[in-house]
Amino acid sequence: MPARPSTAAELTERLLAGDKRALARAISLVENDDPEGWALVREVYPRTGKATVVGFTGPPGVGKSTLIGALTSGYRRREREVAVLSIDPSSPFTEGALLGDRIRLTEHFLDPGVFIRSMANRGALGGLSEACLQAALLMDASGKDVVLLETVGVGQAEVDIIDHADTVVLALMPGSGDSIQALKAGVMEIPDVIVVNKADHPLTDTMIREIRSVLSLGPAESWRVPIVKTEASRGEGVEELAEAIDSHRAHIESEGTLAQRRRRNLMNEVVALAAGRLRRQLEESIRDDADVRALLDEVVARRIDPSTAATRLLERSTG
Repeated sequence: MPARPSTAAELTERLLAGDKRALARAISLVENDDPEGWALVREVYPRTGKATVVGFTGPPGVGKSTLIGALTSGYRRREREVAVLSIDPSSPFTEGALLGDRIRLTEHFLDPGVFIRSMANRGALGGLSEACLQAALLMDASGKDVVLLETVGVGQAEVDIIDHADTVVLALMPGSGDSIQALKAGVMEIPDVIVVNKADHPLTDTMIREIRSVLSLGPAESWRVPIVKTEASRGEGVEELAEAIDSHRAHIESEGTLAQRRRRNLMNEVVALAAGRLRRQLEESIRDDADVRALLDEVVARRIDPSTAATRLLERSTG
């Protein structure tokens, strides 16, 4: 009688077959920095790279979740399997709890072709962004055709995550100081598609003129960033948004920049993981090494400046 396969092997097999519970379990392992999770990613990694990854960023309150819910409905009508990863660095909640206010996504919870997960910073190795990127890889490996990444804001941590998407969508809304601030804060360098949601607002056209003005200051590119007006709660303009996302994907595939983006993103991911592990090793050495503690005491006493101390610490670590 053949031996029963190991739990890890079974989990891998179920994940690759598209089992939603196996995917949820695998993400939890990675999120908790469990070695089994990293082994699982290593096992399934050759099966990744097929999904279209779309990142949504923008200030809170612009309706990103509503947009994603409407887009998910559209993709499901086209029989495409969808995964949604909602990222909130500040939330203490995990799994479905964070999605309580995302009412437009609840209709998809029972759809076997849709997987929804939220992730908060729980001290995973390398920080929130690395745990999220591994989760997106697992979603890809499970056979999802589209992976939608949603952040709650436009801070650096969220931008780092969204920058790993094939297509980045910046969601704004008219009449919002936050949106105007995002417009002026350099966030405009990020997006491939801009969507102005809640577009029945009287200031919509004014905002679109401001966006075009800012875009005109940037360098000439082969891709002209489209500005799509939506009223996501009514489903208006969502098909146009999907078409803009598809058009961008086709554009970067045709000119070869999709492969370049993914190469850059994967190289950054490797460096970030290595840096996270080095930091953890360094922190452990500080706790256990009397010489390191003495060096830090010298800094506190102002006999050695922080830069010199850091140089000595690095020399000890790499010597």
